[in-house]
Amino acid sequence: MNTTEPTSTKQDILQHLLKHDQAKAQDLAEVLEISPQAIRRHLKDLEAQELIEHKSVQIGMGRPQHLYQLSRKGRDRLPNRYGEFAVSLLDTLAETVGSEQMSTVLQKQWQRKAKEYRERLGSGSLKERVAHLVELRRAEGYMAEWYALKSEDPDPQNHTGFIVTEHNCAISHIAESFPSVCGHELEMFAAALQHCSVERTHWINKGEHQCGYLIRESLEKAAG
Repeated sequence: MNTTEPTSTKQDILQHLLKHDQAKAQDLAEVLEISPQAIRRHLKDLEAQELIEHKSVQIGMGRPQHLYQLSRKGRDRLPNRYGEFAVSLLDTLAETVGSEQMSTVLQKQWQRKAKEYRERLGSGSLKERVAHLVELRRAEGYMAEWYALKSEDPDPQNHTGFIVTEHNCAISHIAESFPSVCGHELEMFAAALQHCSVERTHWINKGEHQCGYLIRESLEKAAG
């Protein structure tokens, strides 16, 4: 069985939790007309895929019961047409205002996003801010992760840096039609993290399996 895509029964579970916010295993079994044993197997698989989560609640005098609900990842997995709508809207905007104005609009959007990130990242070390940025990106559906690079090279150009990888692009539909947004993304990371350089190492838009970024503290900051 493919564990990366929900089966029809698992999809029914996700749809039910979307409509009703949360449910017990027994309730799901009754609604979907399958055995309690089968529903628990499906719930276990969905939790392993991080599509649902549960909390234990005390109901009456018996044992605590599990209430299941969608995770953020589970909500993102359900079908939506937001990407198509966004691309259509941007196409209309580009036809209306022209390519030059369109570029300005996209740049303003990333500047706004960079300001939001910068305010949320705070003023810790670059390592702390990179880690926090990755958390924010994960919450937005980017499947991001990071790790530190260490170099024994005495050349200051090769000082410690960080690799951020994103295995899923939450705006892939937009990036395909408006690849300039990816360039603005580099500017956004640099502006959000401050006092650093950001280079692209991998790019989904060029057929690679992930987007990757090399982040290094600026030489002036490192020397200080």
